Amino acid sequence: MSEDAPTDPTLDRLGAALGGLPERGPPPVERWNPPDCGDIDIRIAADGTWFHNGAPIRRPKMVRLFSTILRREPDGRTRLVTPVESVGITVDDAAFVAVEMAVEGAGEGRRIAFRTNVDDLVPVDAEHRLRFEQAADGALKPYLHVRRDLWALVTRALTYDLVEMAEAREIEGVRWLGLYAGGQFHTIAPAVDG
Repeated sequence: MSEDAPTDPTLDRLGAALGGLPERGPPPVERWNPPDCGDIDIRIAADGTWFHNGAPIRRPKMVRLFSTILRREPDGRTRLVTPVESVGITVDDAAFVAVEMAVEGAGEGRRIAFRTNVDDLVPVDAEHRLRFEQAADGALKPYLHVRRDLWALVTRALTYDLVEMAEAREIEGVRWLGLYAGGQFHTIAPAVDG
């Protein structure tokens, strides 16, 4: 779908429902309770690419707009929510990808911020914590909390940068490998002595 190609009526309808929203910050989707209109064929791939009906959505502004109305439900499903409708979508891994990182300071005074693939700027702190998981192939997969139980997968290149900052620290009698950011110690894995 090119920038000039006609858009799908479903995508246009969702975009139009958001037309009167202010530009600052994401809309308050957690306060909206519109009717459930079923699922639509939108998928966010593990690399952060958005697809509609099997084709990539090539309009970055549309992807950014839709990213602001994502809501993760208590049952784990992800939905696009407007004041007038709610539709389910598929998310392969995380709703976002952390693609750029800025680091200032070191140790307990370190500050880290990320930019996501949809241009959210997110500082690592108590509200926006890092969590680390091990993939099926054994690779380390860090995630950054962006908002409302929606997470960004940190790219592999940035994962290496995070691991370089890691240090061991004892927490409740267990030695952990982790890193400081935003006044918090973000654990990676139990430390292996030796």
